[in-house]
Amino acid sequence: MSGATTAARGGRTTARPTGVGGRRLAAAFDAISSLPALAEARVRVLTLAEQQSSSASELAEAVEADAALTIAVMQAANNGHGPRGRTGSVHEAVDALSPVRIGAIAARINTYDVLGAPGSSSDRFERFRRHAVAVRTAADRLGELARIPERDELAVAALFHDVGRLVLGELYGSEFGAGVGLGDEEPDERLRRERRELGIDHALVGAVLVRRWGLPASIATAVERHHAPDAEGLAAAVGLADLVAHHAAGDRVSGDVLREAGTRLGIDEEGLRQLLFEYPLTPSSRPRAAEPCPLSVREVDALRGLADGKVYKQIAQELSLSVSTVRTHLHNVYKKIGAVDRAQAVLIARDRGWI
Repeated sequence: MSGATTAARGGRTTARPTGVGGRRLAAAFDAISSLPALAEARVRVLTLAEQQSSSASELAEAVEADAALTIAVMQAANNGHGPRGRTGSVHEAVDALSPVRIGAIAARINTYDVLGAPGSSSDRFERFRRHAVAVRTAADRLGELARIPERDELAVAALFHDVGRLVLGELYGSEFGAGVGLGDEEPDERLRRERRELGIDHALVGAVLVRRWGLPASIATAVERHHAPDAEGLAAAVGLADLVAHHAAGDRVSGDVLREAGTRLGIDEEGLRQLLFEYPLTPSSRPRAAEPCPLSVREVDALRGLADGKVYKQIAQELSLSVSTVRTHLHNVYKKIGAVDRAQAVLIARDRGWI
């Protein structure tokens, strides 16, 4: 790292480094790639991995309770120890790696204590973990509300969305590593300050690291673009989930910013108000899919209509389709998931988290 620039904040002037040597950046990437996990989270994963009665879904949920555990498992699944191709889902990674392998991965991870001294590295890691899990929870609800089919990939992108902040913290100090408690700054203002003072931002740095881990491009793109004003799909969902989590934590987030983010996902003001009110109260009760959904977006929409007790004509009117097209979609649903009638189709889809 060489050179320095001067930046003023709040009446004081501070020196900022303007360059980061390749070795320092690589060292920062390596440090975050082997992030310590919360001790309690690791214990729970080890316990489930050892119990023959544990399901893959239970083990995946335990892994997703800690960003460091998710990082380790996703790296293993995408770097020669998992299935062929890219794995974007913790559920897929758990299925591919087996409980024994997951247990071995967890056993090697260093841990920190949630009751560590304030201001210590434990405090920094726990603040990152809590915010990551909070955004994942918000993203899970948004995935249902905005009918995003890639719910499992969305969960991983949400957990990793701020990983670039940890890298910046390693390189430039804790001021740039914090993910919550932004004071008077809104999240987007924080991003602009990073660009102004460092010449780079945490979203871009995080995406570089996610690509280095070998994860699918869709997750890296969601991390990179979750603050972008024209974000779509997974990136837009992660961006709004981040704002919802900051709002719940008491950070300043303007109503206009929330409305704009909601509009990108087709969520109106009433839906947004409901989400902001309900989000901190109870965890999401709807499971995400433990396996990829084989249905198209239109097939899922038609199946949701059946789940709501609607007849073909009502579904067709809501979706602006003909009755025959709705009938075709639903026959395709029955064939794809092995259902004999509408009741069984709805039960199967709900059990697997597809609707």
